[in-house]
Amino acid sequence: MEKLQFKTNINCGGCIAKVTPFLNQVEEIEDWRVDTNNPDKILTINGEELSPSFIIETIEKAGFTAEQV
Repeated sequence: MEKLQFKTNINCGGCIAKVTPFLNQVEEIEDWRVDTNNPDKILTINGEELSPSFIIETIEKAGFTAEQV
């Protein structure tokens, strides 16, 4: 399994609810979570054959920013 992490501006439960349908539709993602207690709001994604650029594009479609760390 592959693990990617991104610095985001997903900072609350409402933001997580907004991005959930976008991330859940990506078949390569097995699970994901956002650490809203971390100042960088780290999004951790686990899955197979993950494309960082596609993940960033998906997050941007949901109205948020992401930068791979």
